[in-house]
Amino acid sequence: MLFMGSLGFPDENEYDSYLSKHGGSSNAFTETEFTCYYFEVNREYLKGALQRFSQFFISPLVKVEAMEREVQAVDSEFNQVLQSDSCRLLQLHCHTASPDHPFNRFYWGNKKSLVDAMESGVNLREEILQLYSQNYHGGVMKLVVIGGESLDILEDWVTELFCNVKSGQSVSTIYKNDLPIWKAGKLYRLEAVKDVHVLDLTWTLPCLHKEYLKKPEDYLAHLMGHEGKGSLLYFLKAKGWATALSAGVGEEGMRRSSIAYIFVMSIHLTDTGLDMIYEVIGAVYQYIKLLQQSSPQECIFKELQDIANMEFRYSEELRQDEYASELAENLFFYSEEHVIYGDYAFEQWAPELIDHVLSFFSPENMRIDVLSKSFDKQSQVIQHEPWFGSQYIEEDLPESLFKLWSNPPKIDPSLHLPSKNEFIACDFSLRNANANKNLADGDHPKCIIDKPFIKLWYKIDTTFNVPRTNAYFLIALKDGYHTSKNSVLAELFMNLLKDELNDILYQAGVAKLDTSLSIIADKLELKLYGFNDKLSILLSKILSLCRSFSPKSDRFEVIKEDMERAFRNTNMKPLSHALYLRLQILRETFWDIDDRLSCLAGISLPDLLAFIPNLLSQLHIEGLCHGNLSEEEAKAIADIFANAFLVQPLPMELRHQGRVLCLPSAAKLMRNVRVKNELEVNSVIELYFQIEQDIGNEATRLRAITDLFSSIIDEPYFNQLRTKEQLGYVVECGPRMTYRVLGFCFRVQSSEYSPLYLHERVCHFISGVQEILDGLDDESFEHHRSGLIAEKLEKEPSLACETGNHWTQIVDKRYCIVIHTLYHVLVLHMLSRIFY
Repeated sequence: MLFMGSLGFPDENEYDSYLSKHGGSSNAFTETEFTCYYFEVNREYLKGALQRFSQFFISPLVKVEAMEREVQAVDSEFNQVLQSDSCRLLQLHCHTASPDHPFNRFYWGNKKSLVDAMESGVNLREEILQLYSQNYHGGVMKLVVIGGESLDILEDWVTELFCNVKSGQSVSTIYKNDLPIWKAGKLYRLEAVKDVHVLDLTWTLPCLHKEYLKKPEDYLAHLMGHEGKGSLLYFLKAKGWATALSAGVGEEGMRRSSIAYIFVMSIHLTDTGLDMIYEVIGAVYQYIKLLQQSSPQECIFKELQDIANMEFRYSEELRQDEYASELAENLFFYSEEHVIYGDYAFEQWAPELIDHVLSFFSPENMRIDVLSKSFDKQSQVIQHEPWFGSQYIEEDLPESLFKLWSNPPKIDPSLHLPSKNEFIACDFSLRNANANKNLADGDHPKCIIDKPFIKLWYKIDTTFNVPRTNAYFLIALKDGYHTSKNSVLAELFMNLLKDELNDILYQAGVAKLDTSLSIIADKLELKLYGFNDKLSILLSKILSLCRSFSPKSDRFEVIKEDMERAFRNTNMKPLSHALYLRLQILRETFWDIDDRLSCLAGISLPDLLAFIPNLLSQLHIEGLCHGNLSEEEAKAIADIFANAFLVQPLPMELRHQGRVLCLPSAAKLMRNVRVKNELEVNSVIELYFQIEQDIGNEATRLRAITDLFSSIIDEPYFNQLRTKEQLGYVVECGPRMTYRVLGFCFRVQSSEYSPLYLHERVCHFISGVQEILDGLDDESFEHHRSGLIAEKLEKEPSLACETGNHWTQIVDKRYCIVIHTLYHVLVLHMLSRIFY
C-alpha cells in the first residue's frame, strides 16, 4: 500500500514508472521482525528516486480504492507457496506452537485472513494506518544509501529528504518469556507434496544476537553439518540411510529472532532410512555425545576464523540493492564498527559458551518432523493445518527412547571430528603485477590452446585484484545424449561420481574453493571457483578419481533411487513446467522426463558399467581460466586434463549440436497441459514469439531493439495485468535466447483465473502495444534508451559476473563476439543509432 502513492507523488504508478524509465527496479519483503524496502536506479537519477522513496515513510496515501487489489496481491503471493513443502512445514511449526507463544499464528497472509477480519467488523485501512503510526518512525528505522556521489552530498540528500520522518523511541528486541515453543516428546508426520523423505530435528536455543563475535551456533553447525570422513552424514550414507544433511540456524527471521535461535538439522532419507528413523536419531545423539566428550576445539574455531577473515578481506561485490538491504538489516544487530564485518566475525574464542549452547541439544528440547509422501492416509488420528490444508499426525515418543538418546551406550568408532582442511588458501599474491601489459589491457579472453582434444581460453584479472580464479570446463562425452537411455546413463554416472567426490568437494567448499558438476545434453560442465591457491590440487584429485572411478552396487542403488525421486518431482511447479514445455517444443532433440524415468527404472549396474568405457573413450574439452593465474598456470591446468585422460579426441561431428526448430511465419501454435500436481491452484499462460537467429551485426541490432522494447513495455504490462487487473502474483515479460535463437516471452501465473482468460488478457495487452509505442514522446523514449545504455555501460560488480558473461559467449559459440564487453559495445553502437 505504501507503493500506491503519497502526498508529494499521488500517482499510483509514479515510483515504479520513474525507476523503470531510468534503468531501475524495486522490491520489499517482510520478515518476522522487520520489513525492508529497497530499490536501484541509474546513478544520475538517485536523488529523484529518493524523493519518491522517502515519501513512503512520511505521507503515504493508503488509498481505499487500491486496497481491494492489494488484498488480491497478498492472496496471489500466498497461493504461490501453497504447495511448497518447506512452507507447509514452517506453518505446521507455527500451528503446533504453544497457544500463548508469539509463534502461534498464521505466518503468511491471504485473502481469507484479511476478508474474515473485515467481515468481523475490522476496518482494514484503519488497521494499516495504526500499524504504520506505531511502527514507522525513526526510532526503529535504519537507512542505507549507496551512490556515486560524495558522502557529504549523500548525507545532505538524506537530511533533506528524510528529515520529516516521524521521530520515535527505539524498542528493545529482547523477548523475555520462558514459555516453551513446542510440546516436548512429540513427533509430527507431515504429508509431503513432492516425493521426498525428510527428517527435521529442531532444537530451541536462546537468542544469540549479542554473541556474534563468538558465533557458537556456527561452530556447532560446522561440525554437525560436516560431510567429510568421520562426519554424521558420512556415517549415515555408509549405512544407506541418508543422501544429504544440513544443519544450523537459518537466516530467515523465525529461525533467528529476538525470541530464540532455532537450530535445525535436516536429513534427506532413503526409503531404508525412512524405516530407520529412530536409529538415525540415535546416530545424531552419538555424534552430540562425541562433541560433549571432545570439548570445544580451538583449532577448529581458528580454521573458521581464518576462512571468514580471508573471505571478508577478498569478498566479491554484491549487487548494490542487495548490499544496501543487507547492511540495513545489519544495522539492527551489529555495533557500528561491525556493520559490514559482523557476518564474518569469529573474534572471540568462547569454549564455555559453546558448551552452554551444546547443552540445549537434548531429547527433551528436540522437536521431530518427518516430511514424506509415504503417509498413512487411513490413520484415525490425522489432523489438518487450517491455512495450507496440510495433513499431519502427532505422535508421542516412548520414554525409553529419550533415555537411550540422552546417553547413548556407545559411540560408533567411525565417528570423529574432521581432520585439518588441506584446501585453506595460504598464498594470496596477485599474478597481474607481472602480467604482460598488452594482455592485461585486453577486454576479452584469448585462446591459448586450440587442439583436437582441448581448447582453452584465458584471461588474467586486472580489475578486481582478488586472489580468486574461476575455471570452467565443458567436457563433451561420446554418445552421452544419443538416446533417451544414454542421457539417463550419463546423468547417473555424473551423480555417482559426485557422490564419490563429495568428501573432497565438501572440504574444498568449506575453504571457499567451490565446485559445480552438472550435465548439459552430452556435456559435463565442471566449474571450479574460489581462492586459486589450491585449485590445481583440487582439479587433479577430481580428474584422478574420475579416471579410475567404478560405481559400487550399494551406492548405485541409493543414487538411482534418489534420481527416480528427482525425476518424479520434475515439473511440480507450474512456472518451471511451462518453461519445460516451451523447450520441449523448440528443441530439435529433447528427451521427455517420463520416458527418462521409464529408462531409469530398467537400468542395472552392469548396464552402467558397460556404458562408462564408451562414454569416456573419446572426449573434447573446452575451458576458460579467468582470474588470478598466469598463462603458464592456465596451460598447466590443461596438462592436468591431458594427463588424466589418455583418450582420443571426440570429433566435431560426434558432438551433440543443440538446435531450435524454426516456427513457421504467422504460425499460431497452442499447447494445453494439465498441472502435474492435482492440488495445484495456480495456472500459467506463456506466450512465446520467435524472432531471429543471433548471427551477425544485424542480429546484434535486433537484440538491442528487443532489449529496448522490453524496457518500454515491461512497466505498463506489469501495471495493467498485475496492479490493475490483479491477474496473479507473477506477471513478467522479456527476451529469451534458446541456442542462439532470439525470442520474446509474456507469462502470467494466476490462482484466480483460467489459462484461457489469462491468454485473452495478455493478447489484449499485446494488441495495445502499438498504441503504447505511438504514445511515447521523444523525452520518454530518450529516458528508456539512455537508461538501457547506462545499464549496458555498468561495470561488472565481481569477477564471478565477468567470468559468467565470458563463459556464456563461449558456450554459445559466439566466437565472433566472444567477449561480453565487445557485445555491449556493439549493442551500444546500435542503441545510439536507434531513434524514436
